[in-house]
Amino acid sequence: MAVIDDLVDRIEDVELKKRIQIELQKLTRQKKFGLVFENHLPECTPLYEIAVTPGRDVAERTGPINEIWTVLQISGNTALCRRKSGQTIQEFPIDDLVAVASFGEPIYPYLKPIDSLCNAPESDLWHTIIEADNYHALQLLEYLYAGKVDCIYIDPPYNTGAKDWKYNNNYVDGNDAYRHSKWLSFMEKRLKIAKKLLNPKDSVLIVTIDEKEYLHLGCLLEELFPNATIQMITSVINPKGSAREGRFSRVEEYLYFVMLGKASIVPGKYDMLRETKDLSKRSVRWAGLMRNGEGSSRSRIPSLFYPIFIDAQTGKYHSVGEPLPPTKNRNEIKCPDGTIALFPVDGSNRELQWRLYPPSFREYLKNGWVRFGKRQSDGTRSVSYLQKGMLDKMSSGDICVLGKDNEGALILEYKDSMGTKKPATVWNMVSHSASEHGASFIKEILPGRKFPYPKSLYAVQDTLRFILSNKPNALVVDFFAGSGTTLHAINLLNALDNGRRRCILITNNEVSSEESSLLLKKGIFPGHKKWNELGIARYITWPRITCSIRGLDINGKPLKGEYLGCNLLKRDGFKSNVAFFHLGFLDKKSVSIGKQFKELLSILWLKAGAHGPCPSLDGNSMLPNRLICRNNQMAILIDSSYFVDFKKEISSCKEINTVFLVTDNERSYQFMVSELNVTNTYQLYRDYLDNFRINQNRG
Repeated sequence: MAVIDDLVDRIEDVELKKRIQIELQKLTRQKKFGLVFENHLPECTPLYEIAVTPGRDVAERTGPINEIWTVLQISGNTALCRRKSGQTIQEFPIDDLVAVASFGEPIYPYLKPIDSLCNAPESDLWHTIIEADNYHALQLLEYLYAGKVDCIYIDPPYNTGAKDWKYNNNYVDGNDAYRHSKWLSFMEKRLKIAKKLLNPKDSVLIVTIDEKEYLHLGCLLEELFPNATIQMITSVINPKGSAREGRFSRVEEYLYFVMLGKASIVPGKYDMLRETKDLSKRSVRWAGLMRNGEGSSRSRIPSLFYPIFIDAQTGKYHSVGEPLPPTKNRNEIKCPDGTIALFPVDGSNRELQWRLYPPSFREYLKNGWVRFGKRQSDGTRSVSYLQKGMLDKMSSGDICVLGKDNEGALILEYKDSMGTKKPATVWNMVSHSASEHGASFIKEILPGRKFPYPKSLYAVQDTLRFILSNKPNALVVDFFAGSGTTLHAINLLNALDNGRRRCILITNNEVSSEESSLLLKKGIFPGHKKWNELGIARYITWPRITCSIRGLDINGKPLKGEYLGCNLLKRDGFKSNVAFFHLGFLDKKSVSIGKQFKELLSILWLKAGAHGPCPSLDGNSMLPNRLICRNNQMAILIDSSYFVDFKKEISSCKEINTVFLVTDNERSYQFMVSELNVTNTYQLYRDYLDNFRINQNRG
């Protein structure tokens, strides 16, 4: 109907238009059964980085994005354009126009690096954030990871009638008669591609939603995933309730779990309906390292009186000193630069003993059997360790190792308090409250910045844990990333069990409806630097992720406290790396003749598995004949005349498992593949151009 309405609006005969509208109203009143919705006018994407040139499709920057014009010619700062749907010709200032692409037209993307954070240089695991319209980014991921994704978690717009999402670059509100139909059309396009990303043998799609669209969404999922096992969970996220006059107070939202192949739920500590508290009574005991009983004085065993040095600024362990002679004053020892010394001295200033000799302490520390406590006002910390009884229970399996904390201490739990309970279909967990554990995180990490309705970190963590506990190397995608809670939760899961799960976030860089109005009044339009700075990707998502990894807020102040229920895992950061990209678009001809190789390098890095920091080439440097990227586990032959040398280098690099070969000759490509002993090979640029036809009527 949306397309028909658009056509009717173009009828110039007023009487004819009125009569047709009456007949259409009669047709729409006919009863329909099942999930019936309109495939609305094709979605369009503004391409702010593409120049307005003759032959290019454009729209007015502040007008409807689907009112498309074709540029006929340019004279000075003026473009002469013809309306695409008719013969109307009109002039526009070039600055008032933006290049556009309709879904169905081929677009060739690339990833422009914006920023990166390396907080774990010893690790080659890198997460990715992509700033883009999620439809185009999904088709990019289809090229990169079709059938390889273990879990997709999305929190799409709930279509409440508030201006919280856009269709064709316009916010959809409660007055739009087609808003439910538009929402379904919007979701269907994206879920069709999401299905192609998921591993059909074992993967899960998770979609959160509220009562406005949960029925429609359920029908859509059943239609798109007829062979999947689908369950809907009711989750209490707002215990205080959302008051509505004359109606029930809403406290919940819903989660659809779409399980493909052999995917199943991993049991947990709780059934999620009844959050029991007594499990903590059987916590694994860490004994104090300092002796304090009879016979514990320094003088009795001098070799147990020695300094443990910690960093004066961070409090983290630095080194162990040698035992002090009985006559040596502990205050006279020289500490390594930037450290302070911990001695076994009690509150009464009595000099006592440690329970371990220095060599044993080092061994225990190496094994994760030593743990440091909170910092005191004087900068010192308590020290505890695992006694023989606890180590014996670890050996027997009664105590299980879940991972290590940020300082290397083991995270332990009794076997009988671990994952034995199957989660119920109704979740009522205090930790899932969005205000306490969602909005509070944003307020603490990004003081002064607002983000509406962020998820509880622990709600997302629990949701993912049921799917990923047995998949430490999982690939996870969220293409409605919002504030970035999904990646934050993945980092938390990895920290708890020493996993290597990789997360890809996709988010647009929209500003809110209110901010949009204010910026437009100031003459600041989409695509301008100031507009981009205030968009969600750059103002919220990227800062939230980098701050949570660093353990600092945006002002550089340390985050306080610990993560709930995570065995004293402190909020002082994660050993994690992340790269931030903007999705841009390339010219097909330039790609085919090799002029865009440098722009494509980040995509090749992702296709090879995103190992190590993303490589780059200086924009002014000459293009090399080959690239051997050991840290990235990939190699690229740019000039096939150097194949002999390339083959020798590859044969000596066991790390290389992905190779890209630039050649237009299919026979030459097949020969080179047969000569190389690598897992994955791709032909450039044919592989890119043939398989990367974004919007070529796919999905």
